Formats: sequence, structure tokens, C-alpha cells
Amino acid sequence: MKTFTLPGTDIPAPNVVLGLMRIADKGDDEIRALVRTARDVGIDFVDHADIYGRTTHECERRFAEAMRLTPAERDAVTIQTKVGIVREGPYFDHSHEHIVSSVEGSLRALDTDRVDILLLHRPDALVEPEEVARAFDELATAGKVRAFGVSNHTPRQIDLLRRYVDRPLVVNQLQLSLTHAPIIAQGLASNMVGEPQATTIDGGGVLDHARLHDITVQAWSPFQAGFFDGVFLGSPEYVELNAVIDRLAEKYGVPSIAIATAWITRHPARMQVVLGTTTPERVIGAARGSDLPLTRPEWYELTRAAGHRVP
Repeated sequence: MKTFTLPGTDIPAPNVVLGLMRIADKGDDEIRALVRTARDVGIDFVDHADIYGRTTHECERRFAEAMRLTPAERDAVTIQTKVGIVREGPYFDHSHEHIVSSVEGSLRALDTDRVDILLLHRPDALVEPEEVARAFDELATAGKVRAFGVSNHTPRQIDLLRRYVDRPLVVNQLQLSLTHAPIIAQGLASNMVGEPQATTIDGGGVLDHARLHDITVQAWSPFQAGFFDGVFLGSPEYVELNAVIDRLAEKYGVPSIAIATAWITRHPARMQVVLGTTTPERVIGAARGSDLPLTRPEWYELTRAAGHRVP
């Protein structure tokens, strides 16, 4: 498992993360098997959100109930959670009061005294960045949050926060897969008149912005065809792409999910892949793509086969 120190922190991070949004209905043994399998292959970084589950904080609570981490075990796991989506609306709330109260709820649910990384889950159009700054300062000073970031934010939204928030924003979690890759594909077709792929939809190069500001991009739904449209692996709608994936999987002696993982981890931005599966075997397979040395021609072949324009 390839690891690095998350820029702006002292947190060691694998480039594959275990997302736990689907564990609400899982039994304790299933949750323990999933987490322990991940840890056995080097994934000691878990991703939560207050909104995950049928009720607020449910998946966080199920994780704590199943794992019952000792202090030493807690120290060995990086726990990330997110705040900002209000289930009852739904709407978004980045007020000082909501951020702080939600983190307190996460700490109780997770049965821990601190969250390693806290992300603002989705942009709040009514955000007052001074409120965010005050909440982050309060939580950091109290030792309840070690590092901060965002999710699904544009470069300009991040810059607005950074004008007021003194603490580094070290993560931006964004949807990214071989077939859903505007943050990469639009740059390939830049300045091409009439080419839809060239359209700037993220406020001006979110991936380049992240690299310029030492923000780690975390890729969620790394195997989804689109916005929760089902996986592309093995899909009859992506015959050409799966033919390339299967050929490369045979060449490297790995499952196809490892090739889909490697397309993201091969990128020099040092992104993290957030797995959403609850199947231990798929975690093992994806982890094998962590440091798979795809060549430049192979990476571009996959990109073309996924339907992206490479001029």
C-alpha cells in the first residue's frame, strides 16, 4: 500500500481509503471483518459522515459499537468525518453552531475524543466563512479535530474559505472515476471550440488548484459510471473500456477493480481512492491497485476507452 504524509498535517495516509457509508445494516462481525480486512492490506484510514445511515450519526455509531477500539487501536486508525448536510431539509448548514454541535455528536457516536480530519460535506450557498473559521478554531484549540478540509467544493469556494480560515484546508473530496472524470478530462480538451469536454464546470481547474495549494483530492465513487448510475466494471454499456481493463488486469495479474483504482492512484496529484464497498474481497482487489505501475500509454488508453477526448 502506497502511503504519504497528508500535506499540511503529520497524518500518515494510504492512497486507498475505506468509506463506511453503507454499514448501517451490517452486523458487528461483518463490520469487523470489513475493517480488519482493510487494515490487513494497509488501509488504516476510514471515512464517515454525520449523514450516513438511516438516522444522523448511525454509521459512525455502528462503527464504534462493532469495533470497540482500545486507546492503542484508536491511535492506529485515522478517522475522517463530514458535516454540513441537514437531513431534515435536506439543506446545508455551515454555521458555527451546526458545525460544532455536529462534531460533538460525531465524537459521541464514534466513542472517541477527537476526529482526525473534518470535511465540509457540500457547499453551503449561505456560508459565512467567518463562522466556519470560528468553528474550526474552537474545535482545533479544544483538541477535538486535528485537520480540516472540504468535499465537493470548487476552487473559488475554497479560496473564499481560505481568506478567513487560518488553518490549512488539506482535503477536497470529489467524485472521480474512469468514466466520471471532468476534473481531469476538461484539461485534456482545453481551448477546443465546440468540444463539450472543454467546458469549465468546476470554477477553473479544481485538480490543478488542489495541487497548487497542497490539497489532497479524495476520489469518491471511484467505480461508478456517473452520479450513482451503477458501476462501469463489467457493464455492457462500457464494452471497449472493460476490454482494455481486462487485458491490463491479465497483464499485471490483478482483478479488474485494481486497474480502475490504479488509473486514479497513477496520477501524480497523489490522490486517495475512497472505497464504498462492504465486500472484503473487493477491498483486497482494489488495494492491489494502490501502487500498480501503469505506464503513460496505458493510462491514456484507459482514458480514451472510457470515452474521453484525447486530442
